[in-house]
Order: sequence, then structure tokens, then C-alpha cells
Amino acid sequence: MALNTEEEQTEDYLFKIVLIGDSAVGKSNLLARFARDEFYPNSKSTIGVEFQTQKVEINGKEVKAQIWDTAGQERFRAVTSAYYRGAVGALLVYDISRRQTFESIGRWLNELQTHSDMNVVTILVGNKSDLKDAREVTTAEGKTLAEAQGLFFIETSALDSSNVSSAFETVVREIYNILSRKVMQSQELKVKDTECLTMRKR
Repeated sequence: MALNTEEEQTEDYLFKIVLIGDSAVGKSNLLARFARDEFYPNSKSTIGVEFQTQKVEINGKEVKAQIWDTAGQERFRAVTSAYYRGAVGALLVYDISRRQTFESIGRWLNELQTHSDMNVVTILVGNKSDLKDAREVTTAEGKTLAEAQGLFFIETSALDSSNVSSAFETVVREIYNILSRKVMQSQELKVKDTECLTMRKR
């Protein structure tokens, strides 16, 4: 006998999100801070690909974000390119104290668009905002690039945790909103189809 329990009625969402950007911009620490509220000052570059699943509540619904930490080094990029496929969200990360990592954003964005769906929700993240005295990329430059590419923008610090949750939650919330709109549009089409059938029967 089928039980119509409240648990069975709860919709479960799983969104694949990728972290991309040059090596040592703080991708792994952003994930560690968001998922476990941890920070590793001496963390080494990620080898290969790691992922963690984090639950986020959006509009009273539980959403699971499966966050992939892709290696930034050139020699691993050919391996990790397959992991872009199926992604619906991305955090494009640079280090505000290293201009070279900001200048690489165009290449990473191109790679993301090449290997994934064109509708990936993407946020440009200027990490290490705590390094104010060593800043090489202004906030205005980050905003300008994000606006030009149609991306969300935020500056974060995995060290002091500022804006880390906001960065991930912005992406998850926008993915959820897009999905919700698609579901509503689909339901509206079904209603219209039903109305058309009813009129034909008359």
C-alpha cells in the first residue's frame, strides 16, 4: 500500500556547481569554509577533482549543492574538463592580490562555456579581500568585468569568512529560481493544453 507521507511529497533538488580559476586563488578554502567552516592556511593545490555536498534552504525547500573543486593547474585541466558537463552553476574565482589570476578569467569563462551548458549561473568571485594592502585588482574592475559578461559579482575572504556563504547561496538561489520559473511555465502550458482540449470537446 502506498503511503502518501509528507516526506515523499518533499521535492529534492541536487545542483552541480563547479569552482574554477587559477591555482592558489583559494578555491579549496572557499569550499572548506562554506561546507565545514574550516580554513587551511597551508593548503596545497588540489590534485584532480574533489567535491562535497552541502544543503542550502531556499524558500523553505532543502536544496543540495554538489560543489566540485577543479584543479587550477594547466596539466590537470584536460582531465577536469569533463567535470564541467552537467554543471548548472559556477564560481569563477580570482585572487584580488594577484592581477594575473584576474586576467585569466576570460580563459576560464571560455572553457566553462565550451564544456558546459550555456545557461550556467555564474558568479565572479574576488577572493582574499582581507589582503587590502596587497590588492592589485580594484572592486570596480571586478564589477565592470562581471557586468560586461552578464555575471553576478562578489568579493570574499575564506580567511575571515566574509561573503563566502553569500557567494554560494547567490548561485544556488538563482538556479532554484530559474528552475521554479520553468516548472511554472510548464504547468501553465499544461493548463492551456487542457483548456484547448475541453473547448474542442464542446
